[in-house]
Amino acid sequence: MNLLIRWLSKLPLLWMQRVGAALGWLTWWLSPGYRRQFRDQAQQAGYTMPQVRGAIGAAGCQALEAFRIWFGAPMPVQLQGEQHISAAFARGKGVLYVTPHLGCFEITAPTCALRFGPDNGPLTVLYRPPRQAWLRDVLVHARDKPFLKAVPASMDGVRQLIKALRRGQSVGLLPDQVPPHGMGVWSHMWNRPAYTMTLAARLAMQTGAQILLVWGERLPHAQGYCVHVEPMAETLSDDLPAAVLQINHALESLIRQCPSQYLWGYARFKHPRHEVLH
Repeated sequence: MNLLIRWLSKLPLLWMQRVGAALGWLTWWLSPGYRRQFRDQAQQAGYTMPQVRGAIGAAGCQALEAFRIWFGAPMPVQLQGEQHISAAFARGKGVLYVTPHLGCFEITAPTCALRFGPDNGPLTVLYRPPRQAWLRDVLVHARDKPFLKAVPASMDGVRQLIKALRRGQSVGLLPDQVPPHGMGVWSHMWNRPAYTMTLAARLAMQTGAQILLVWGERLPHAQGYCVHVEPMAETLSDDLPAAVLQINHALESLIRQCPSQYLWGYARFKHPRHEVLH
């Protein structure tokens, strides 16, 4: 499997995206549960199937693109809104990038790290080791990129995030992931209760770091990607539940920019698993 992944990472981007789109559609047709979840969540957000049809193939593209980002040659990437990153670093309180499961989200952290790491230190991201043993072995060093530091989703990892922000460095999170039981609160996304992590809001409150919204647009015809960066539209509340809701609403605003590249099949509204972080 390791050899297959590394072979896939060498494919030209055009062919990688074509194969990925085919895999996305294959998953769609083979999994009734996936189709139902995809449709239900898109409908909850107010979209019809024609409006989000492109997201079926996009989900497969994301899966293969990750292999290219981890193991393959660099791809063309534009960075739009980098002035917001410069301004956030100038405050000296650290930068907290939040990224939903939108577009090629794996491209966002290495892009920001490579551009701003030399002057501002590494970007620290949380990762949760996959349950599959073969994939864990593959990913041991996959995220070892210049100026990018991956730490495990544990209490020690969270402490490292806090330390990085207090040094004025940057941290990256996927805040629309469903956290383990006890690590989140019930908030709303798309006007529906969703168990939501509190970590992003807590980090901003504890350190004064500025939250920046980031997503990686997949450009047409395999032209590469555009990483978009923008600040939140409103100041983060001092009340934790209110701040969590603000972040959810901010993520919704990003997803509405390109609903055809969101992972509507991700189980956003599932109940949290019981797990203890050490």
